Amino acid sequence: MVNHSISLEHPQPQTTTDNGPALLPAQILRNDADALEAAQALAASARTHAARRDQQRELPWPLIEQFTASGLGSITVPRAFGGPDVSFVTLAEVFRVISAADPALGQIPQNHFGILQMLRGTATEAQQHALFTAVLGGARIGNGGPERGARNTLEINTRIVRDDDGGRISGQKFYSTGALFAHWVAVKAVDDEQRLVMAFVRRGTPGLRIVDDWSGFGQRTTASGTVVLENAHVPDAHVVQIWRQAQQPNIQGAVSQLMQAAIDAGIAEAAIDDTIAFVREKSRPWIDAGVERASDDPFVIADIGRLKLELHAAQALLRKAARALDQIGQGPVDAALAGQASIAVAEAKVITTEVALQASEKLFELAGSRATLAEFNLDRHWRNARVHTLHDPVRWKYHAVGAYHLNGSLPARHSWI
Repeated sequence: MVNHSISLEHPQPQTTTDNGPALLPAQILRNDADALEAAQALAASARTHAARRDQQRELPWPLIEQFTASGLGSITVPRAFGGPDVSFVTLAEVFRVISAADPALGQIPQNHFGILQMLRGTATEAQQHALFTAVLGGARIGNGGPERGARNTLEINTRIVRDDDGGRISGQKFYSTGALFAHWVAVKAVDDEQRLVMAFVRRGTPGLRIVDDWSGFGQRTTASGTVVLENAHVPDAHVVQIWRQAQQPNIQGAVSQLMQAAIDAGIAEAAIDDTIAFVREKSRPWIDAGVERASDDPFVIADIGRLKLELHAAQALLRKAARALDQIGQGPVDAALAGQASIAVAEAKVITTEVALQASEKLFELAGSRATLAEFNLDRHWRNARVHTLHDPVRWKYHAVGAYHLNGSLPARHSWI
């Protein structure tokens, strides 16, 4: 294992050009234990100035480079291509640990891993070899999927048009988490035959521009802004026919949702930890409690107990869902198994969403008015929870779970269930 506590300075790219970050060396981790060790080391580095980064919207470049150099970016690369191919239990734990320290840092690589999972089922062997090798070498993949102004998140207006030696892609993306920090941007587009493809556009390609215009009040340092493509050239070898994925049952959506649930679990954990620390060290007891310390208030004690129980329940469901994915992913996946995977993760996602929101709100009630001061920036927990949990509405998770258990109905097959 290498020393994970490195701190690398990195210039932030300008919005008018797109040179992309330097490709720096990365180690290849051997197994799940190495991945967890690297995640703990990264979390220790991230925790130090997490509140300041959020308050000043300071993008976490040194931490992103530590993430990559440590080998965390390639932990799901299949063993056949030289990666450690860690379990989904470990993947969820890596995201939970990092997100408890800084959920923006946890969210940035979420699409990177979702795309690596997608490559397993849709890319050709040559494409898999090229892209997995690039990731093992330290390359990061950013997101270029969602668009503003569409009827829903599945509608794609970006087009790729054939030319002599590949295609030309034009369109505009938003919610492009990870793109600013990436070496490749994975762009969803519709081809000449009206099929959905994913074009891997290398940073520095003429016609590709990343705009750091994310203004969300939570997850402020994810740089989840705009990707602009103006007739950008993409070789045929870098265009993956992802329309094939819809033709067969798979666990793609469940894997994506597992990471989202792990991020929310991390947010909840951090909010509860900060509540406990503030109550112990800074809060005053309520006058009617008749106690010397706020931590001796019986109602505060009971509420902390409830939050801890709900957090432990969320963590348990997260591990249960990850174990289900590990088991289902070992063999061929039929419609019933794909549905089982999605429901297992949906159950975890409901609880992690609710405990993240409740814990980050309850923090102020239990810690008191002093906790609202800007110097502590504790409102970042609620802001992060509120923004991140909007990715996929929990009300539809309840419906999917109920329809599955009551009527045997299988959930929809997409990345949001």
